[in-house]
Amino acid sequence: MINPFELKRMRDQAMQIKKKLEVIETEIEKNGVKVVITGDQRIKDLHSNGRSDNDIKEAVNEAFKKSQEASAKELAQMEGGLSALLGGK
Repeated sequence: MINPFELKRMRDQAMQIKKKLEVIETEIEKNGVKVVITGDQRIKDLHSNGRSDNDIKEAVNEAFKKSQEASAKELAQMEGGLSALLGGK
């Protein structure tokens, strides 16, 4: 069984990492399209031929979110889930 204090420490550490990733930005401009994405895999800005494409940005961010949820669900269903990764049974 995982110690509740250890679990809290791990959660706090994960939140710190998330906050750091939110401020990292990568900007790519190619073929008239400019995309700014954060380290936590969110599209911050999207322009195509100088025009802002907020509808596309929101749809892609929603796709990222659904993909992450599906991945998390799959990992949770793996034998032992998080407990197995942490050395428990």
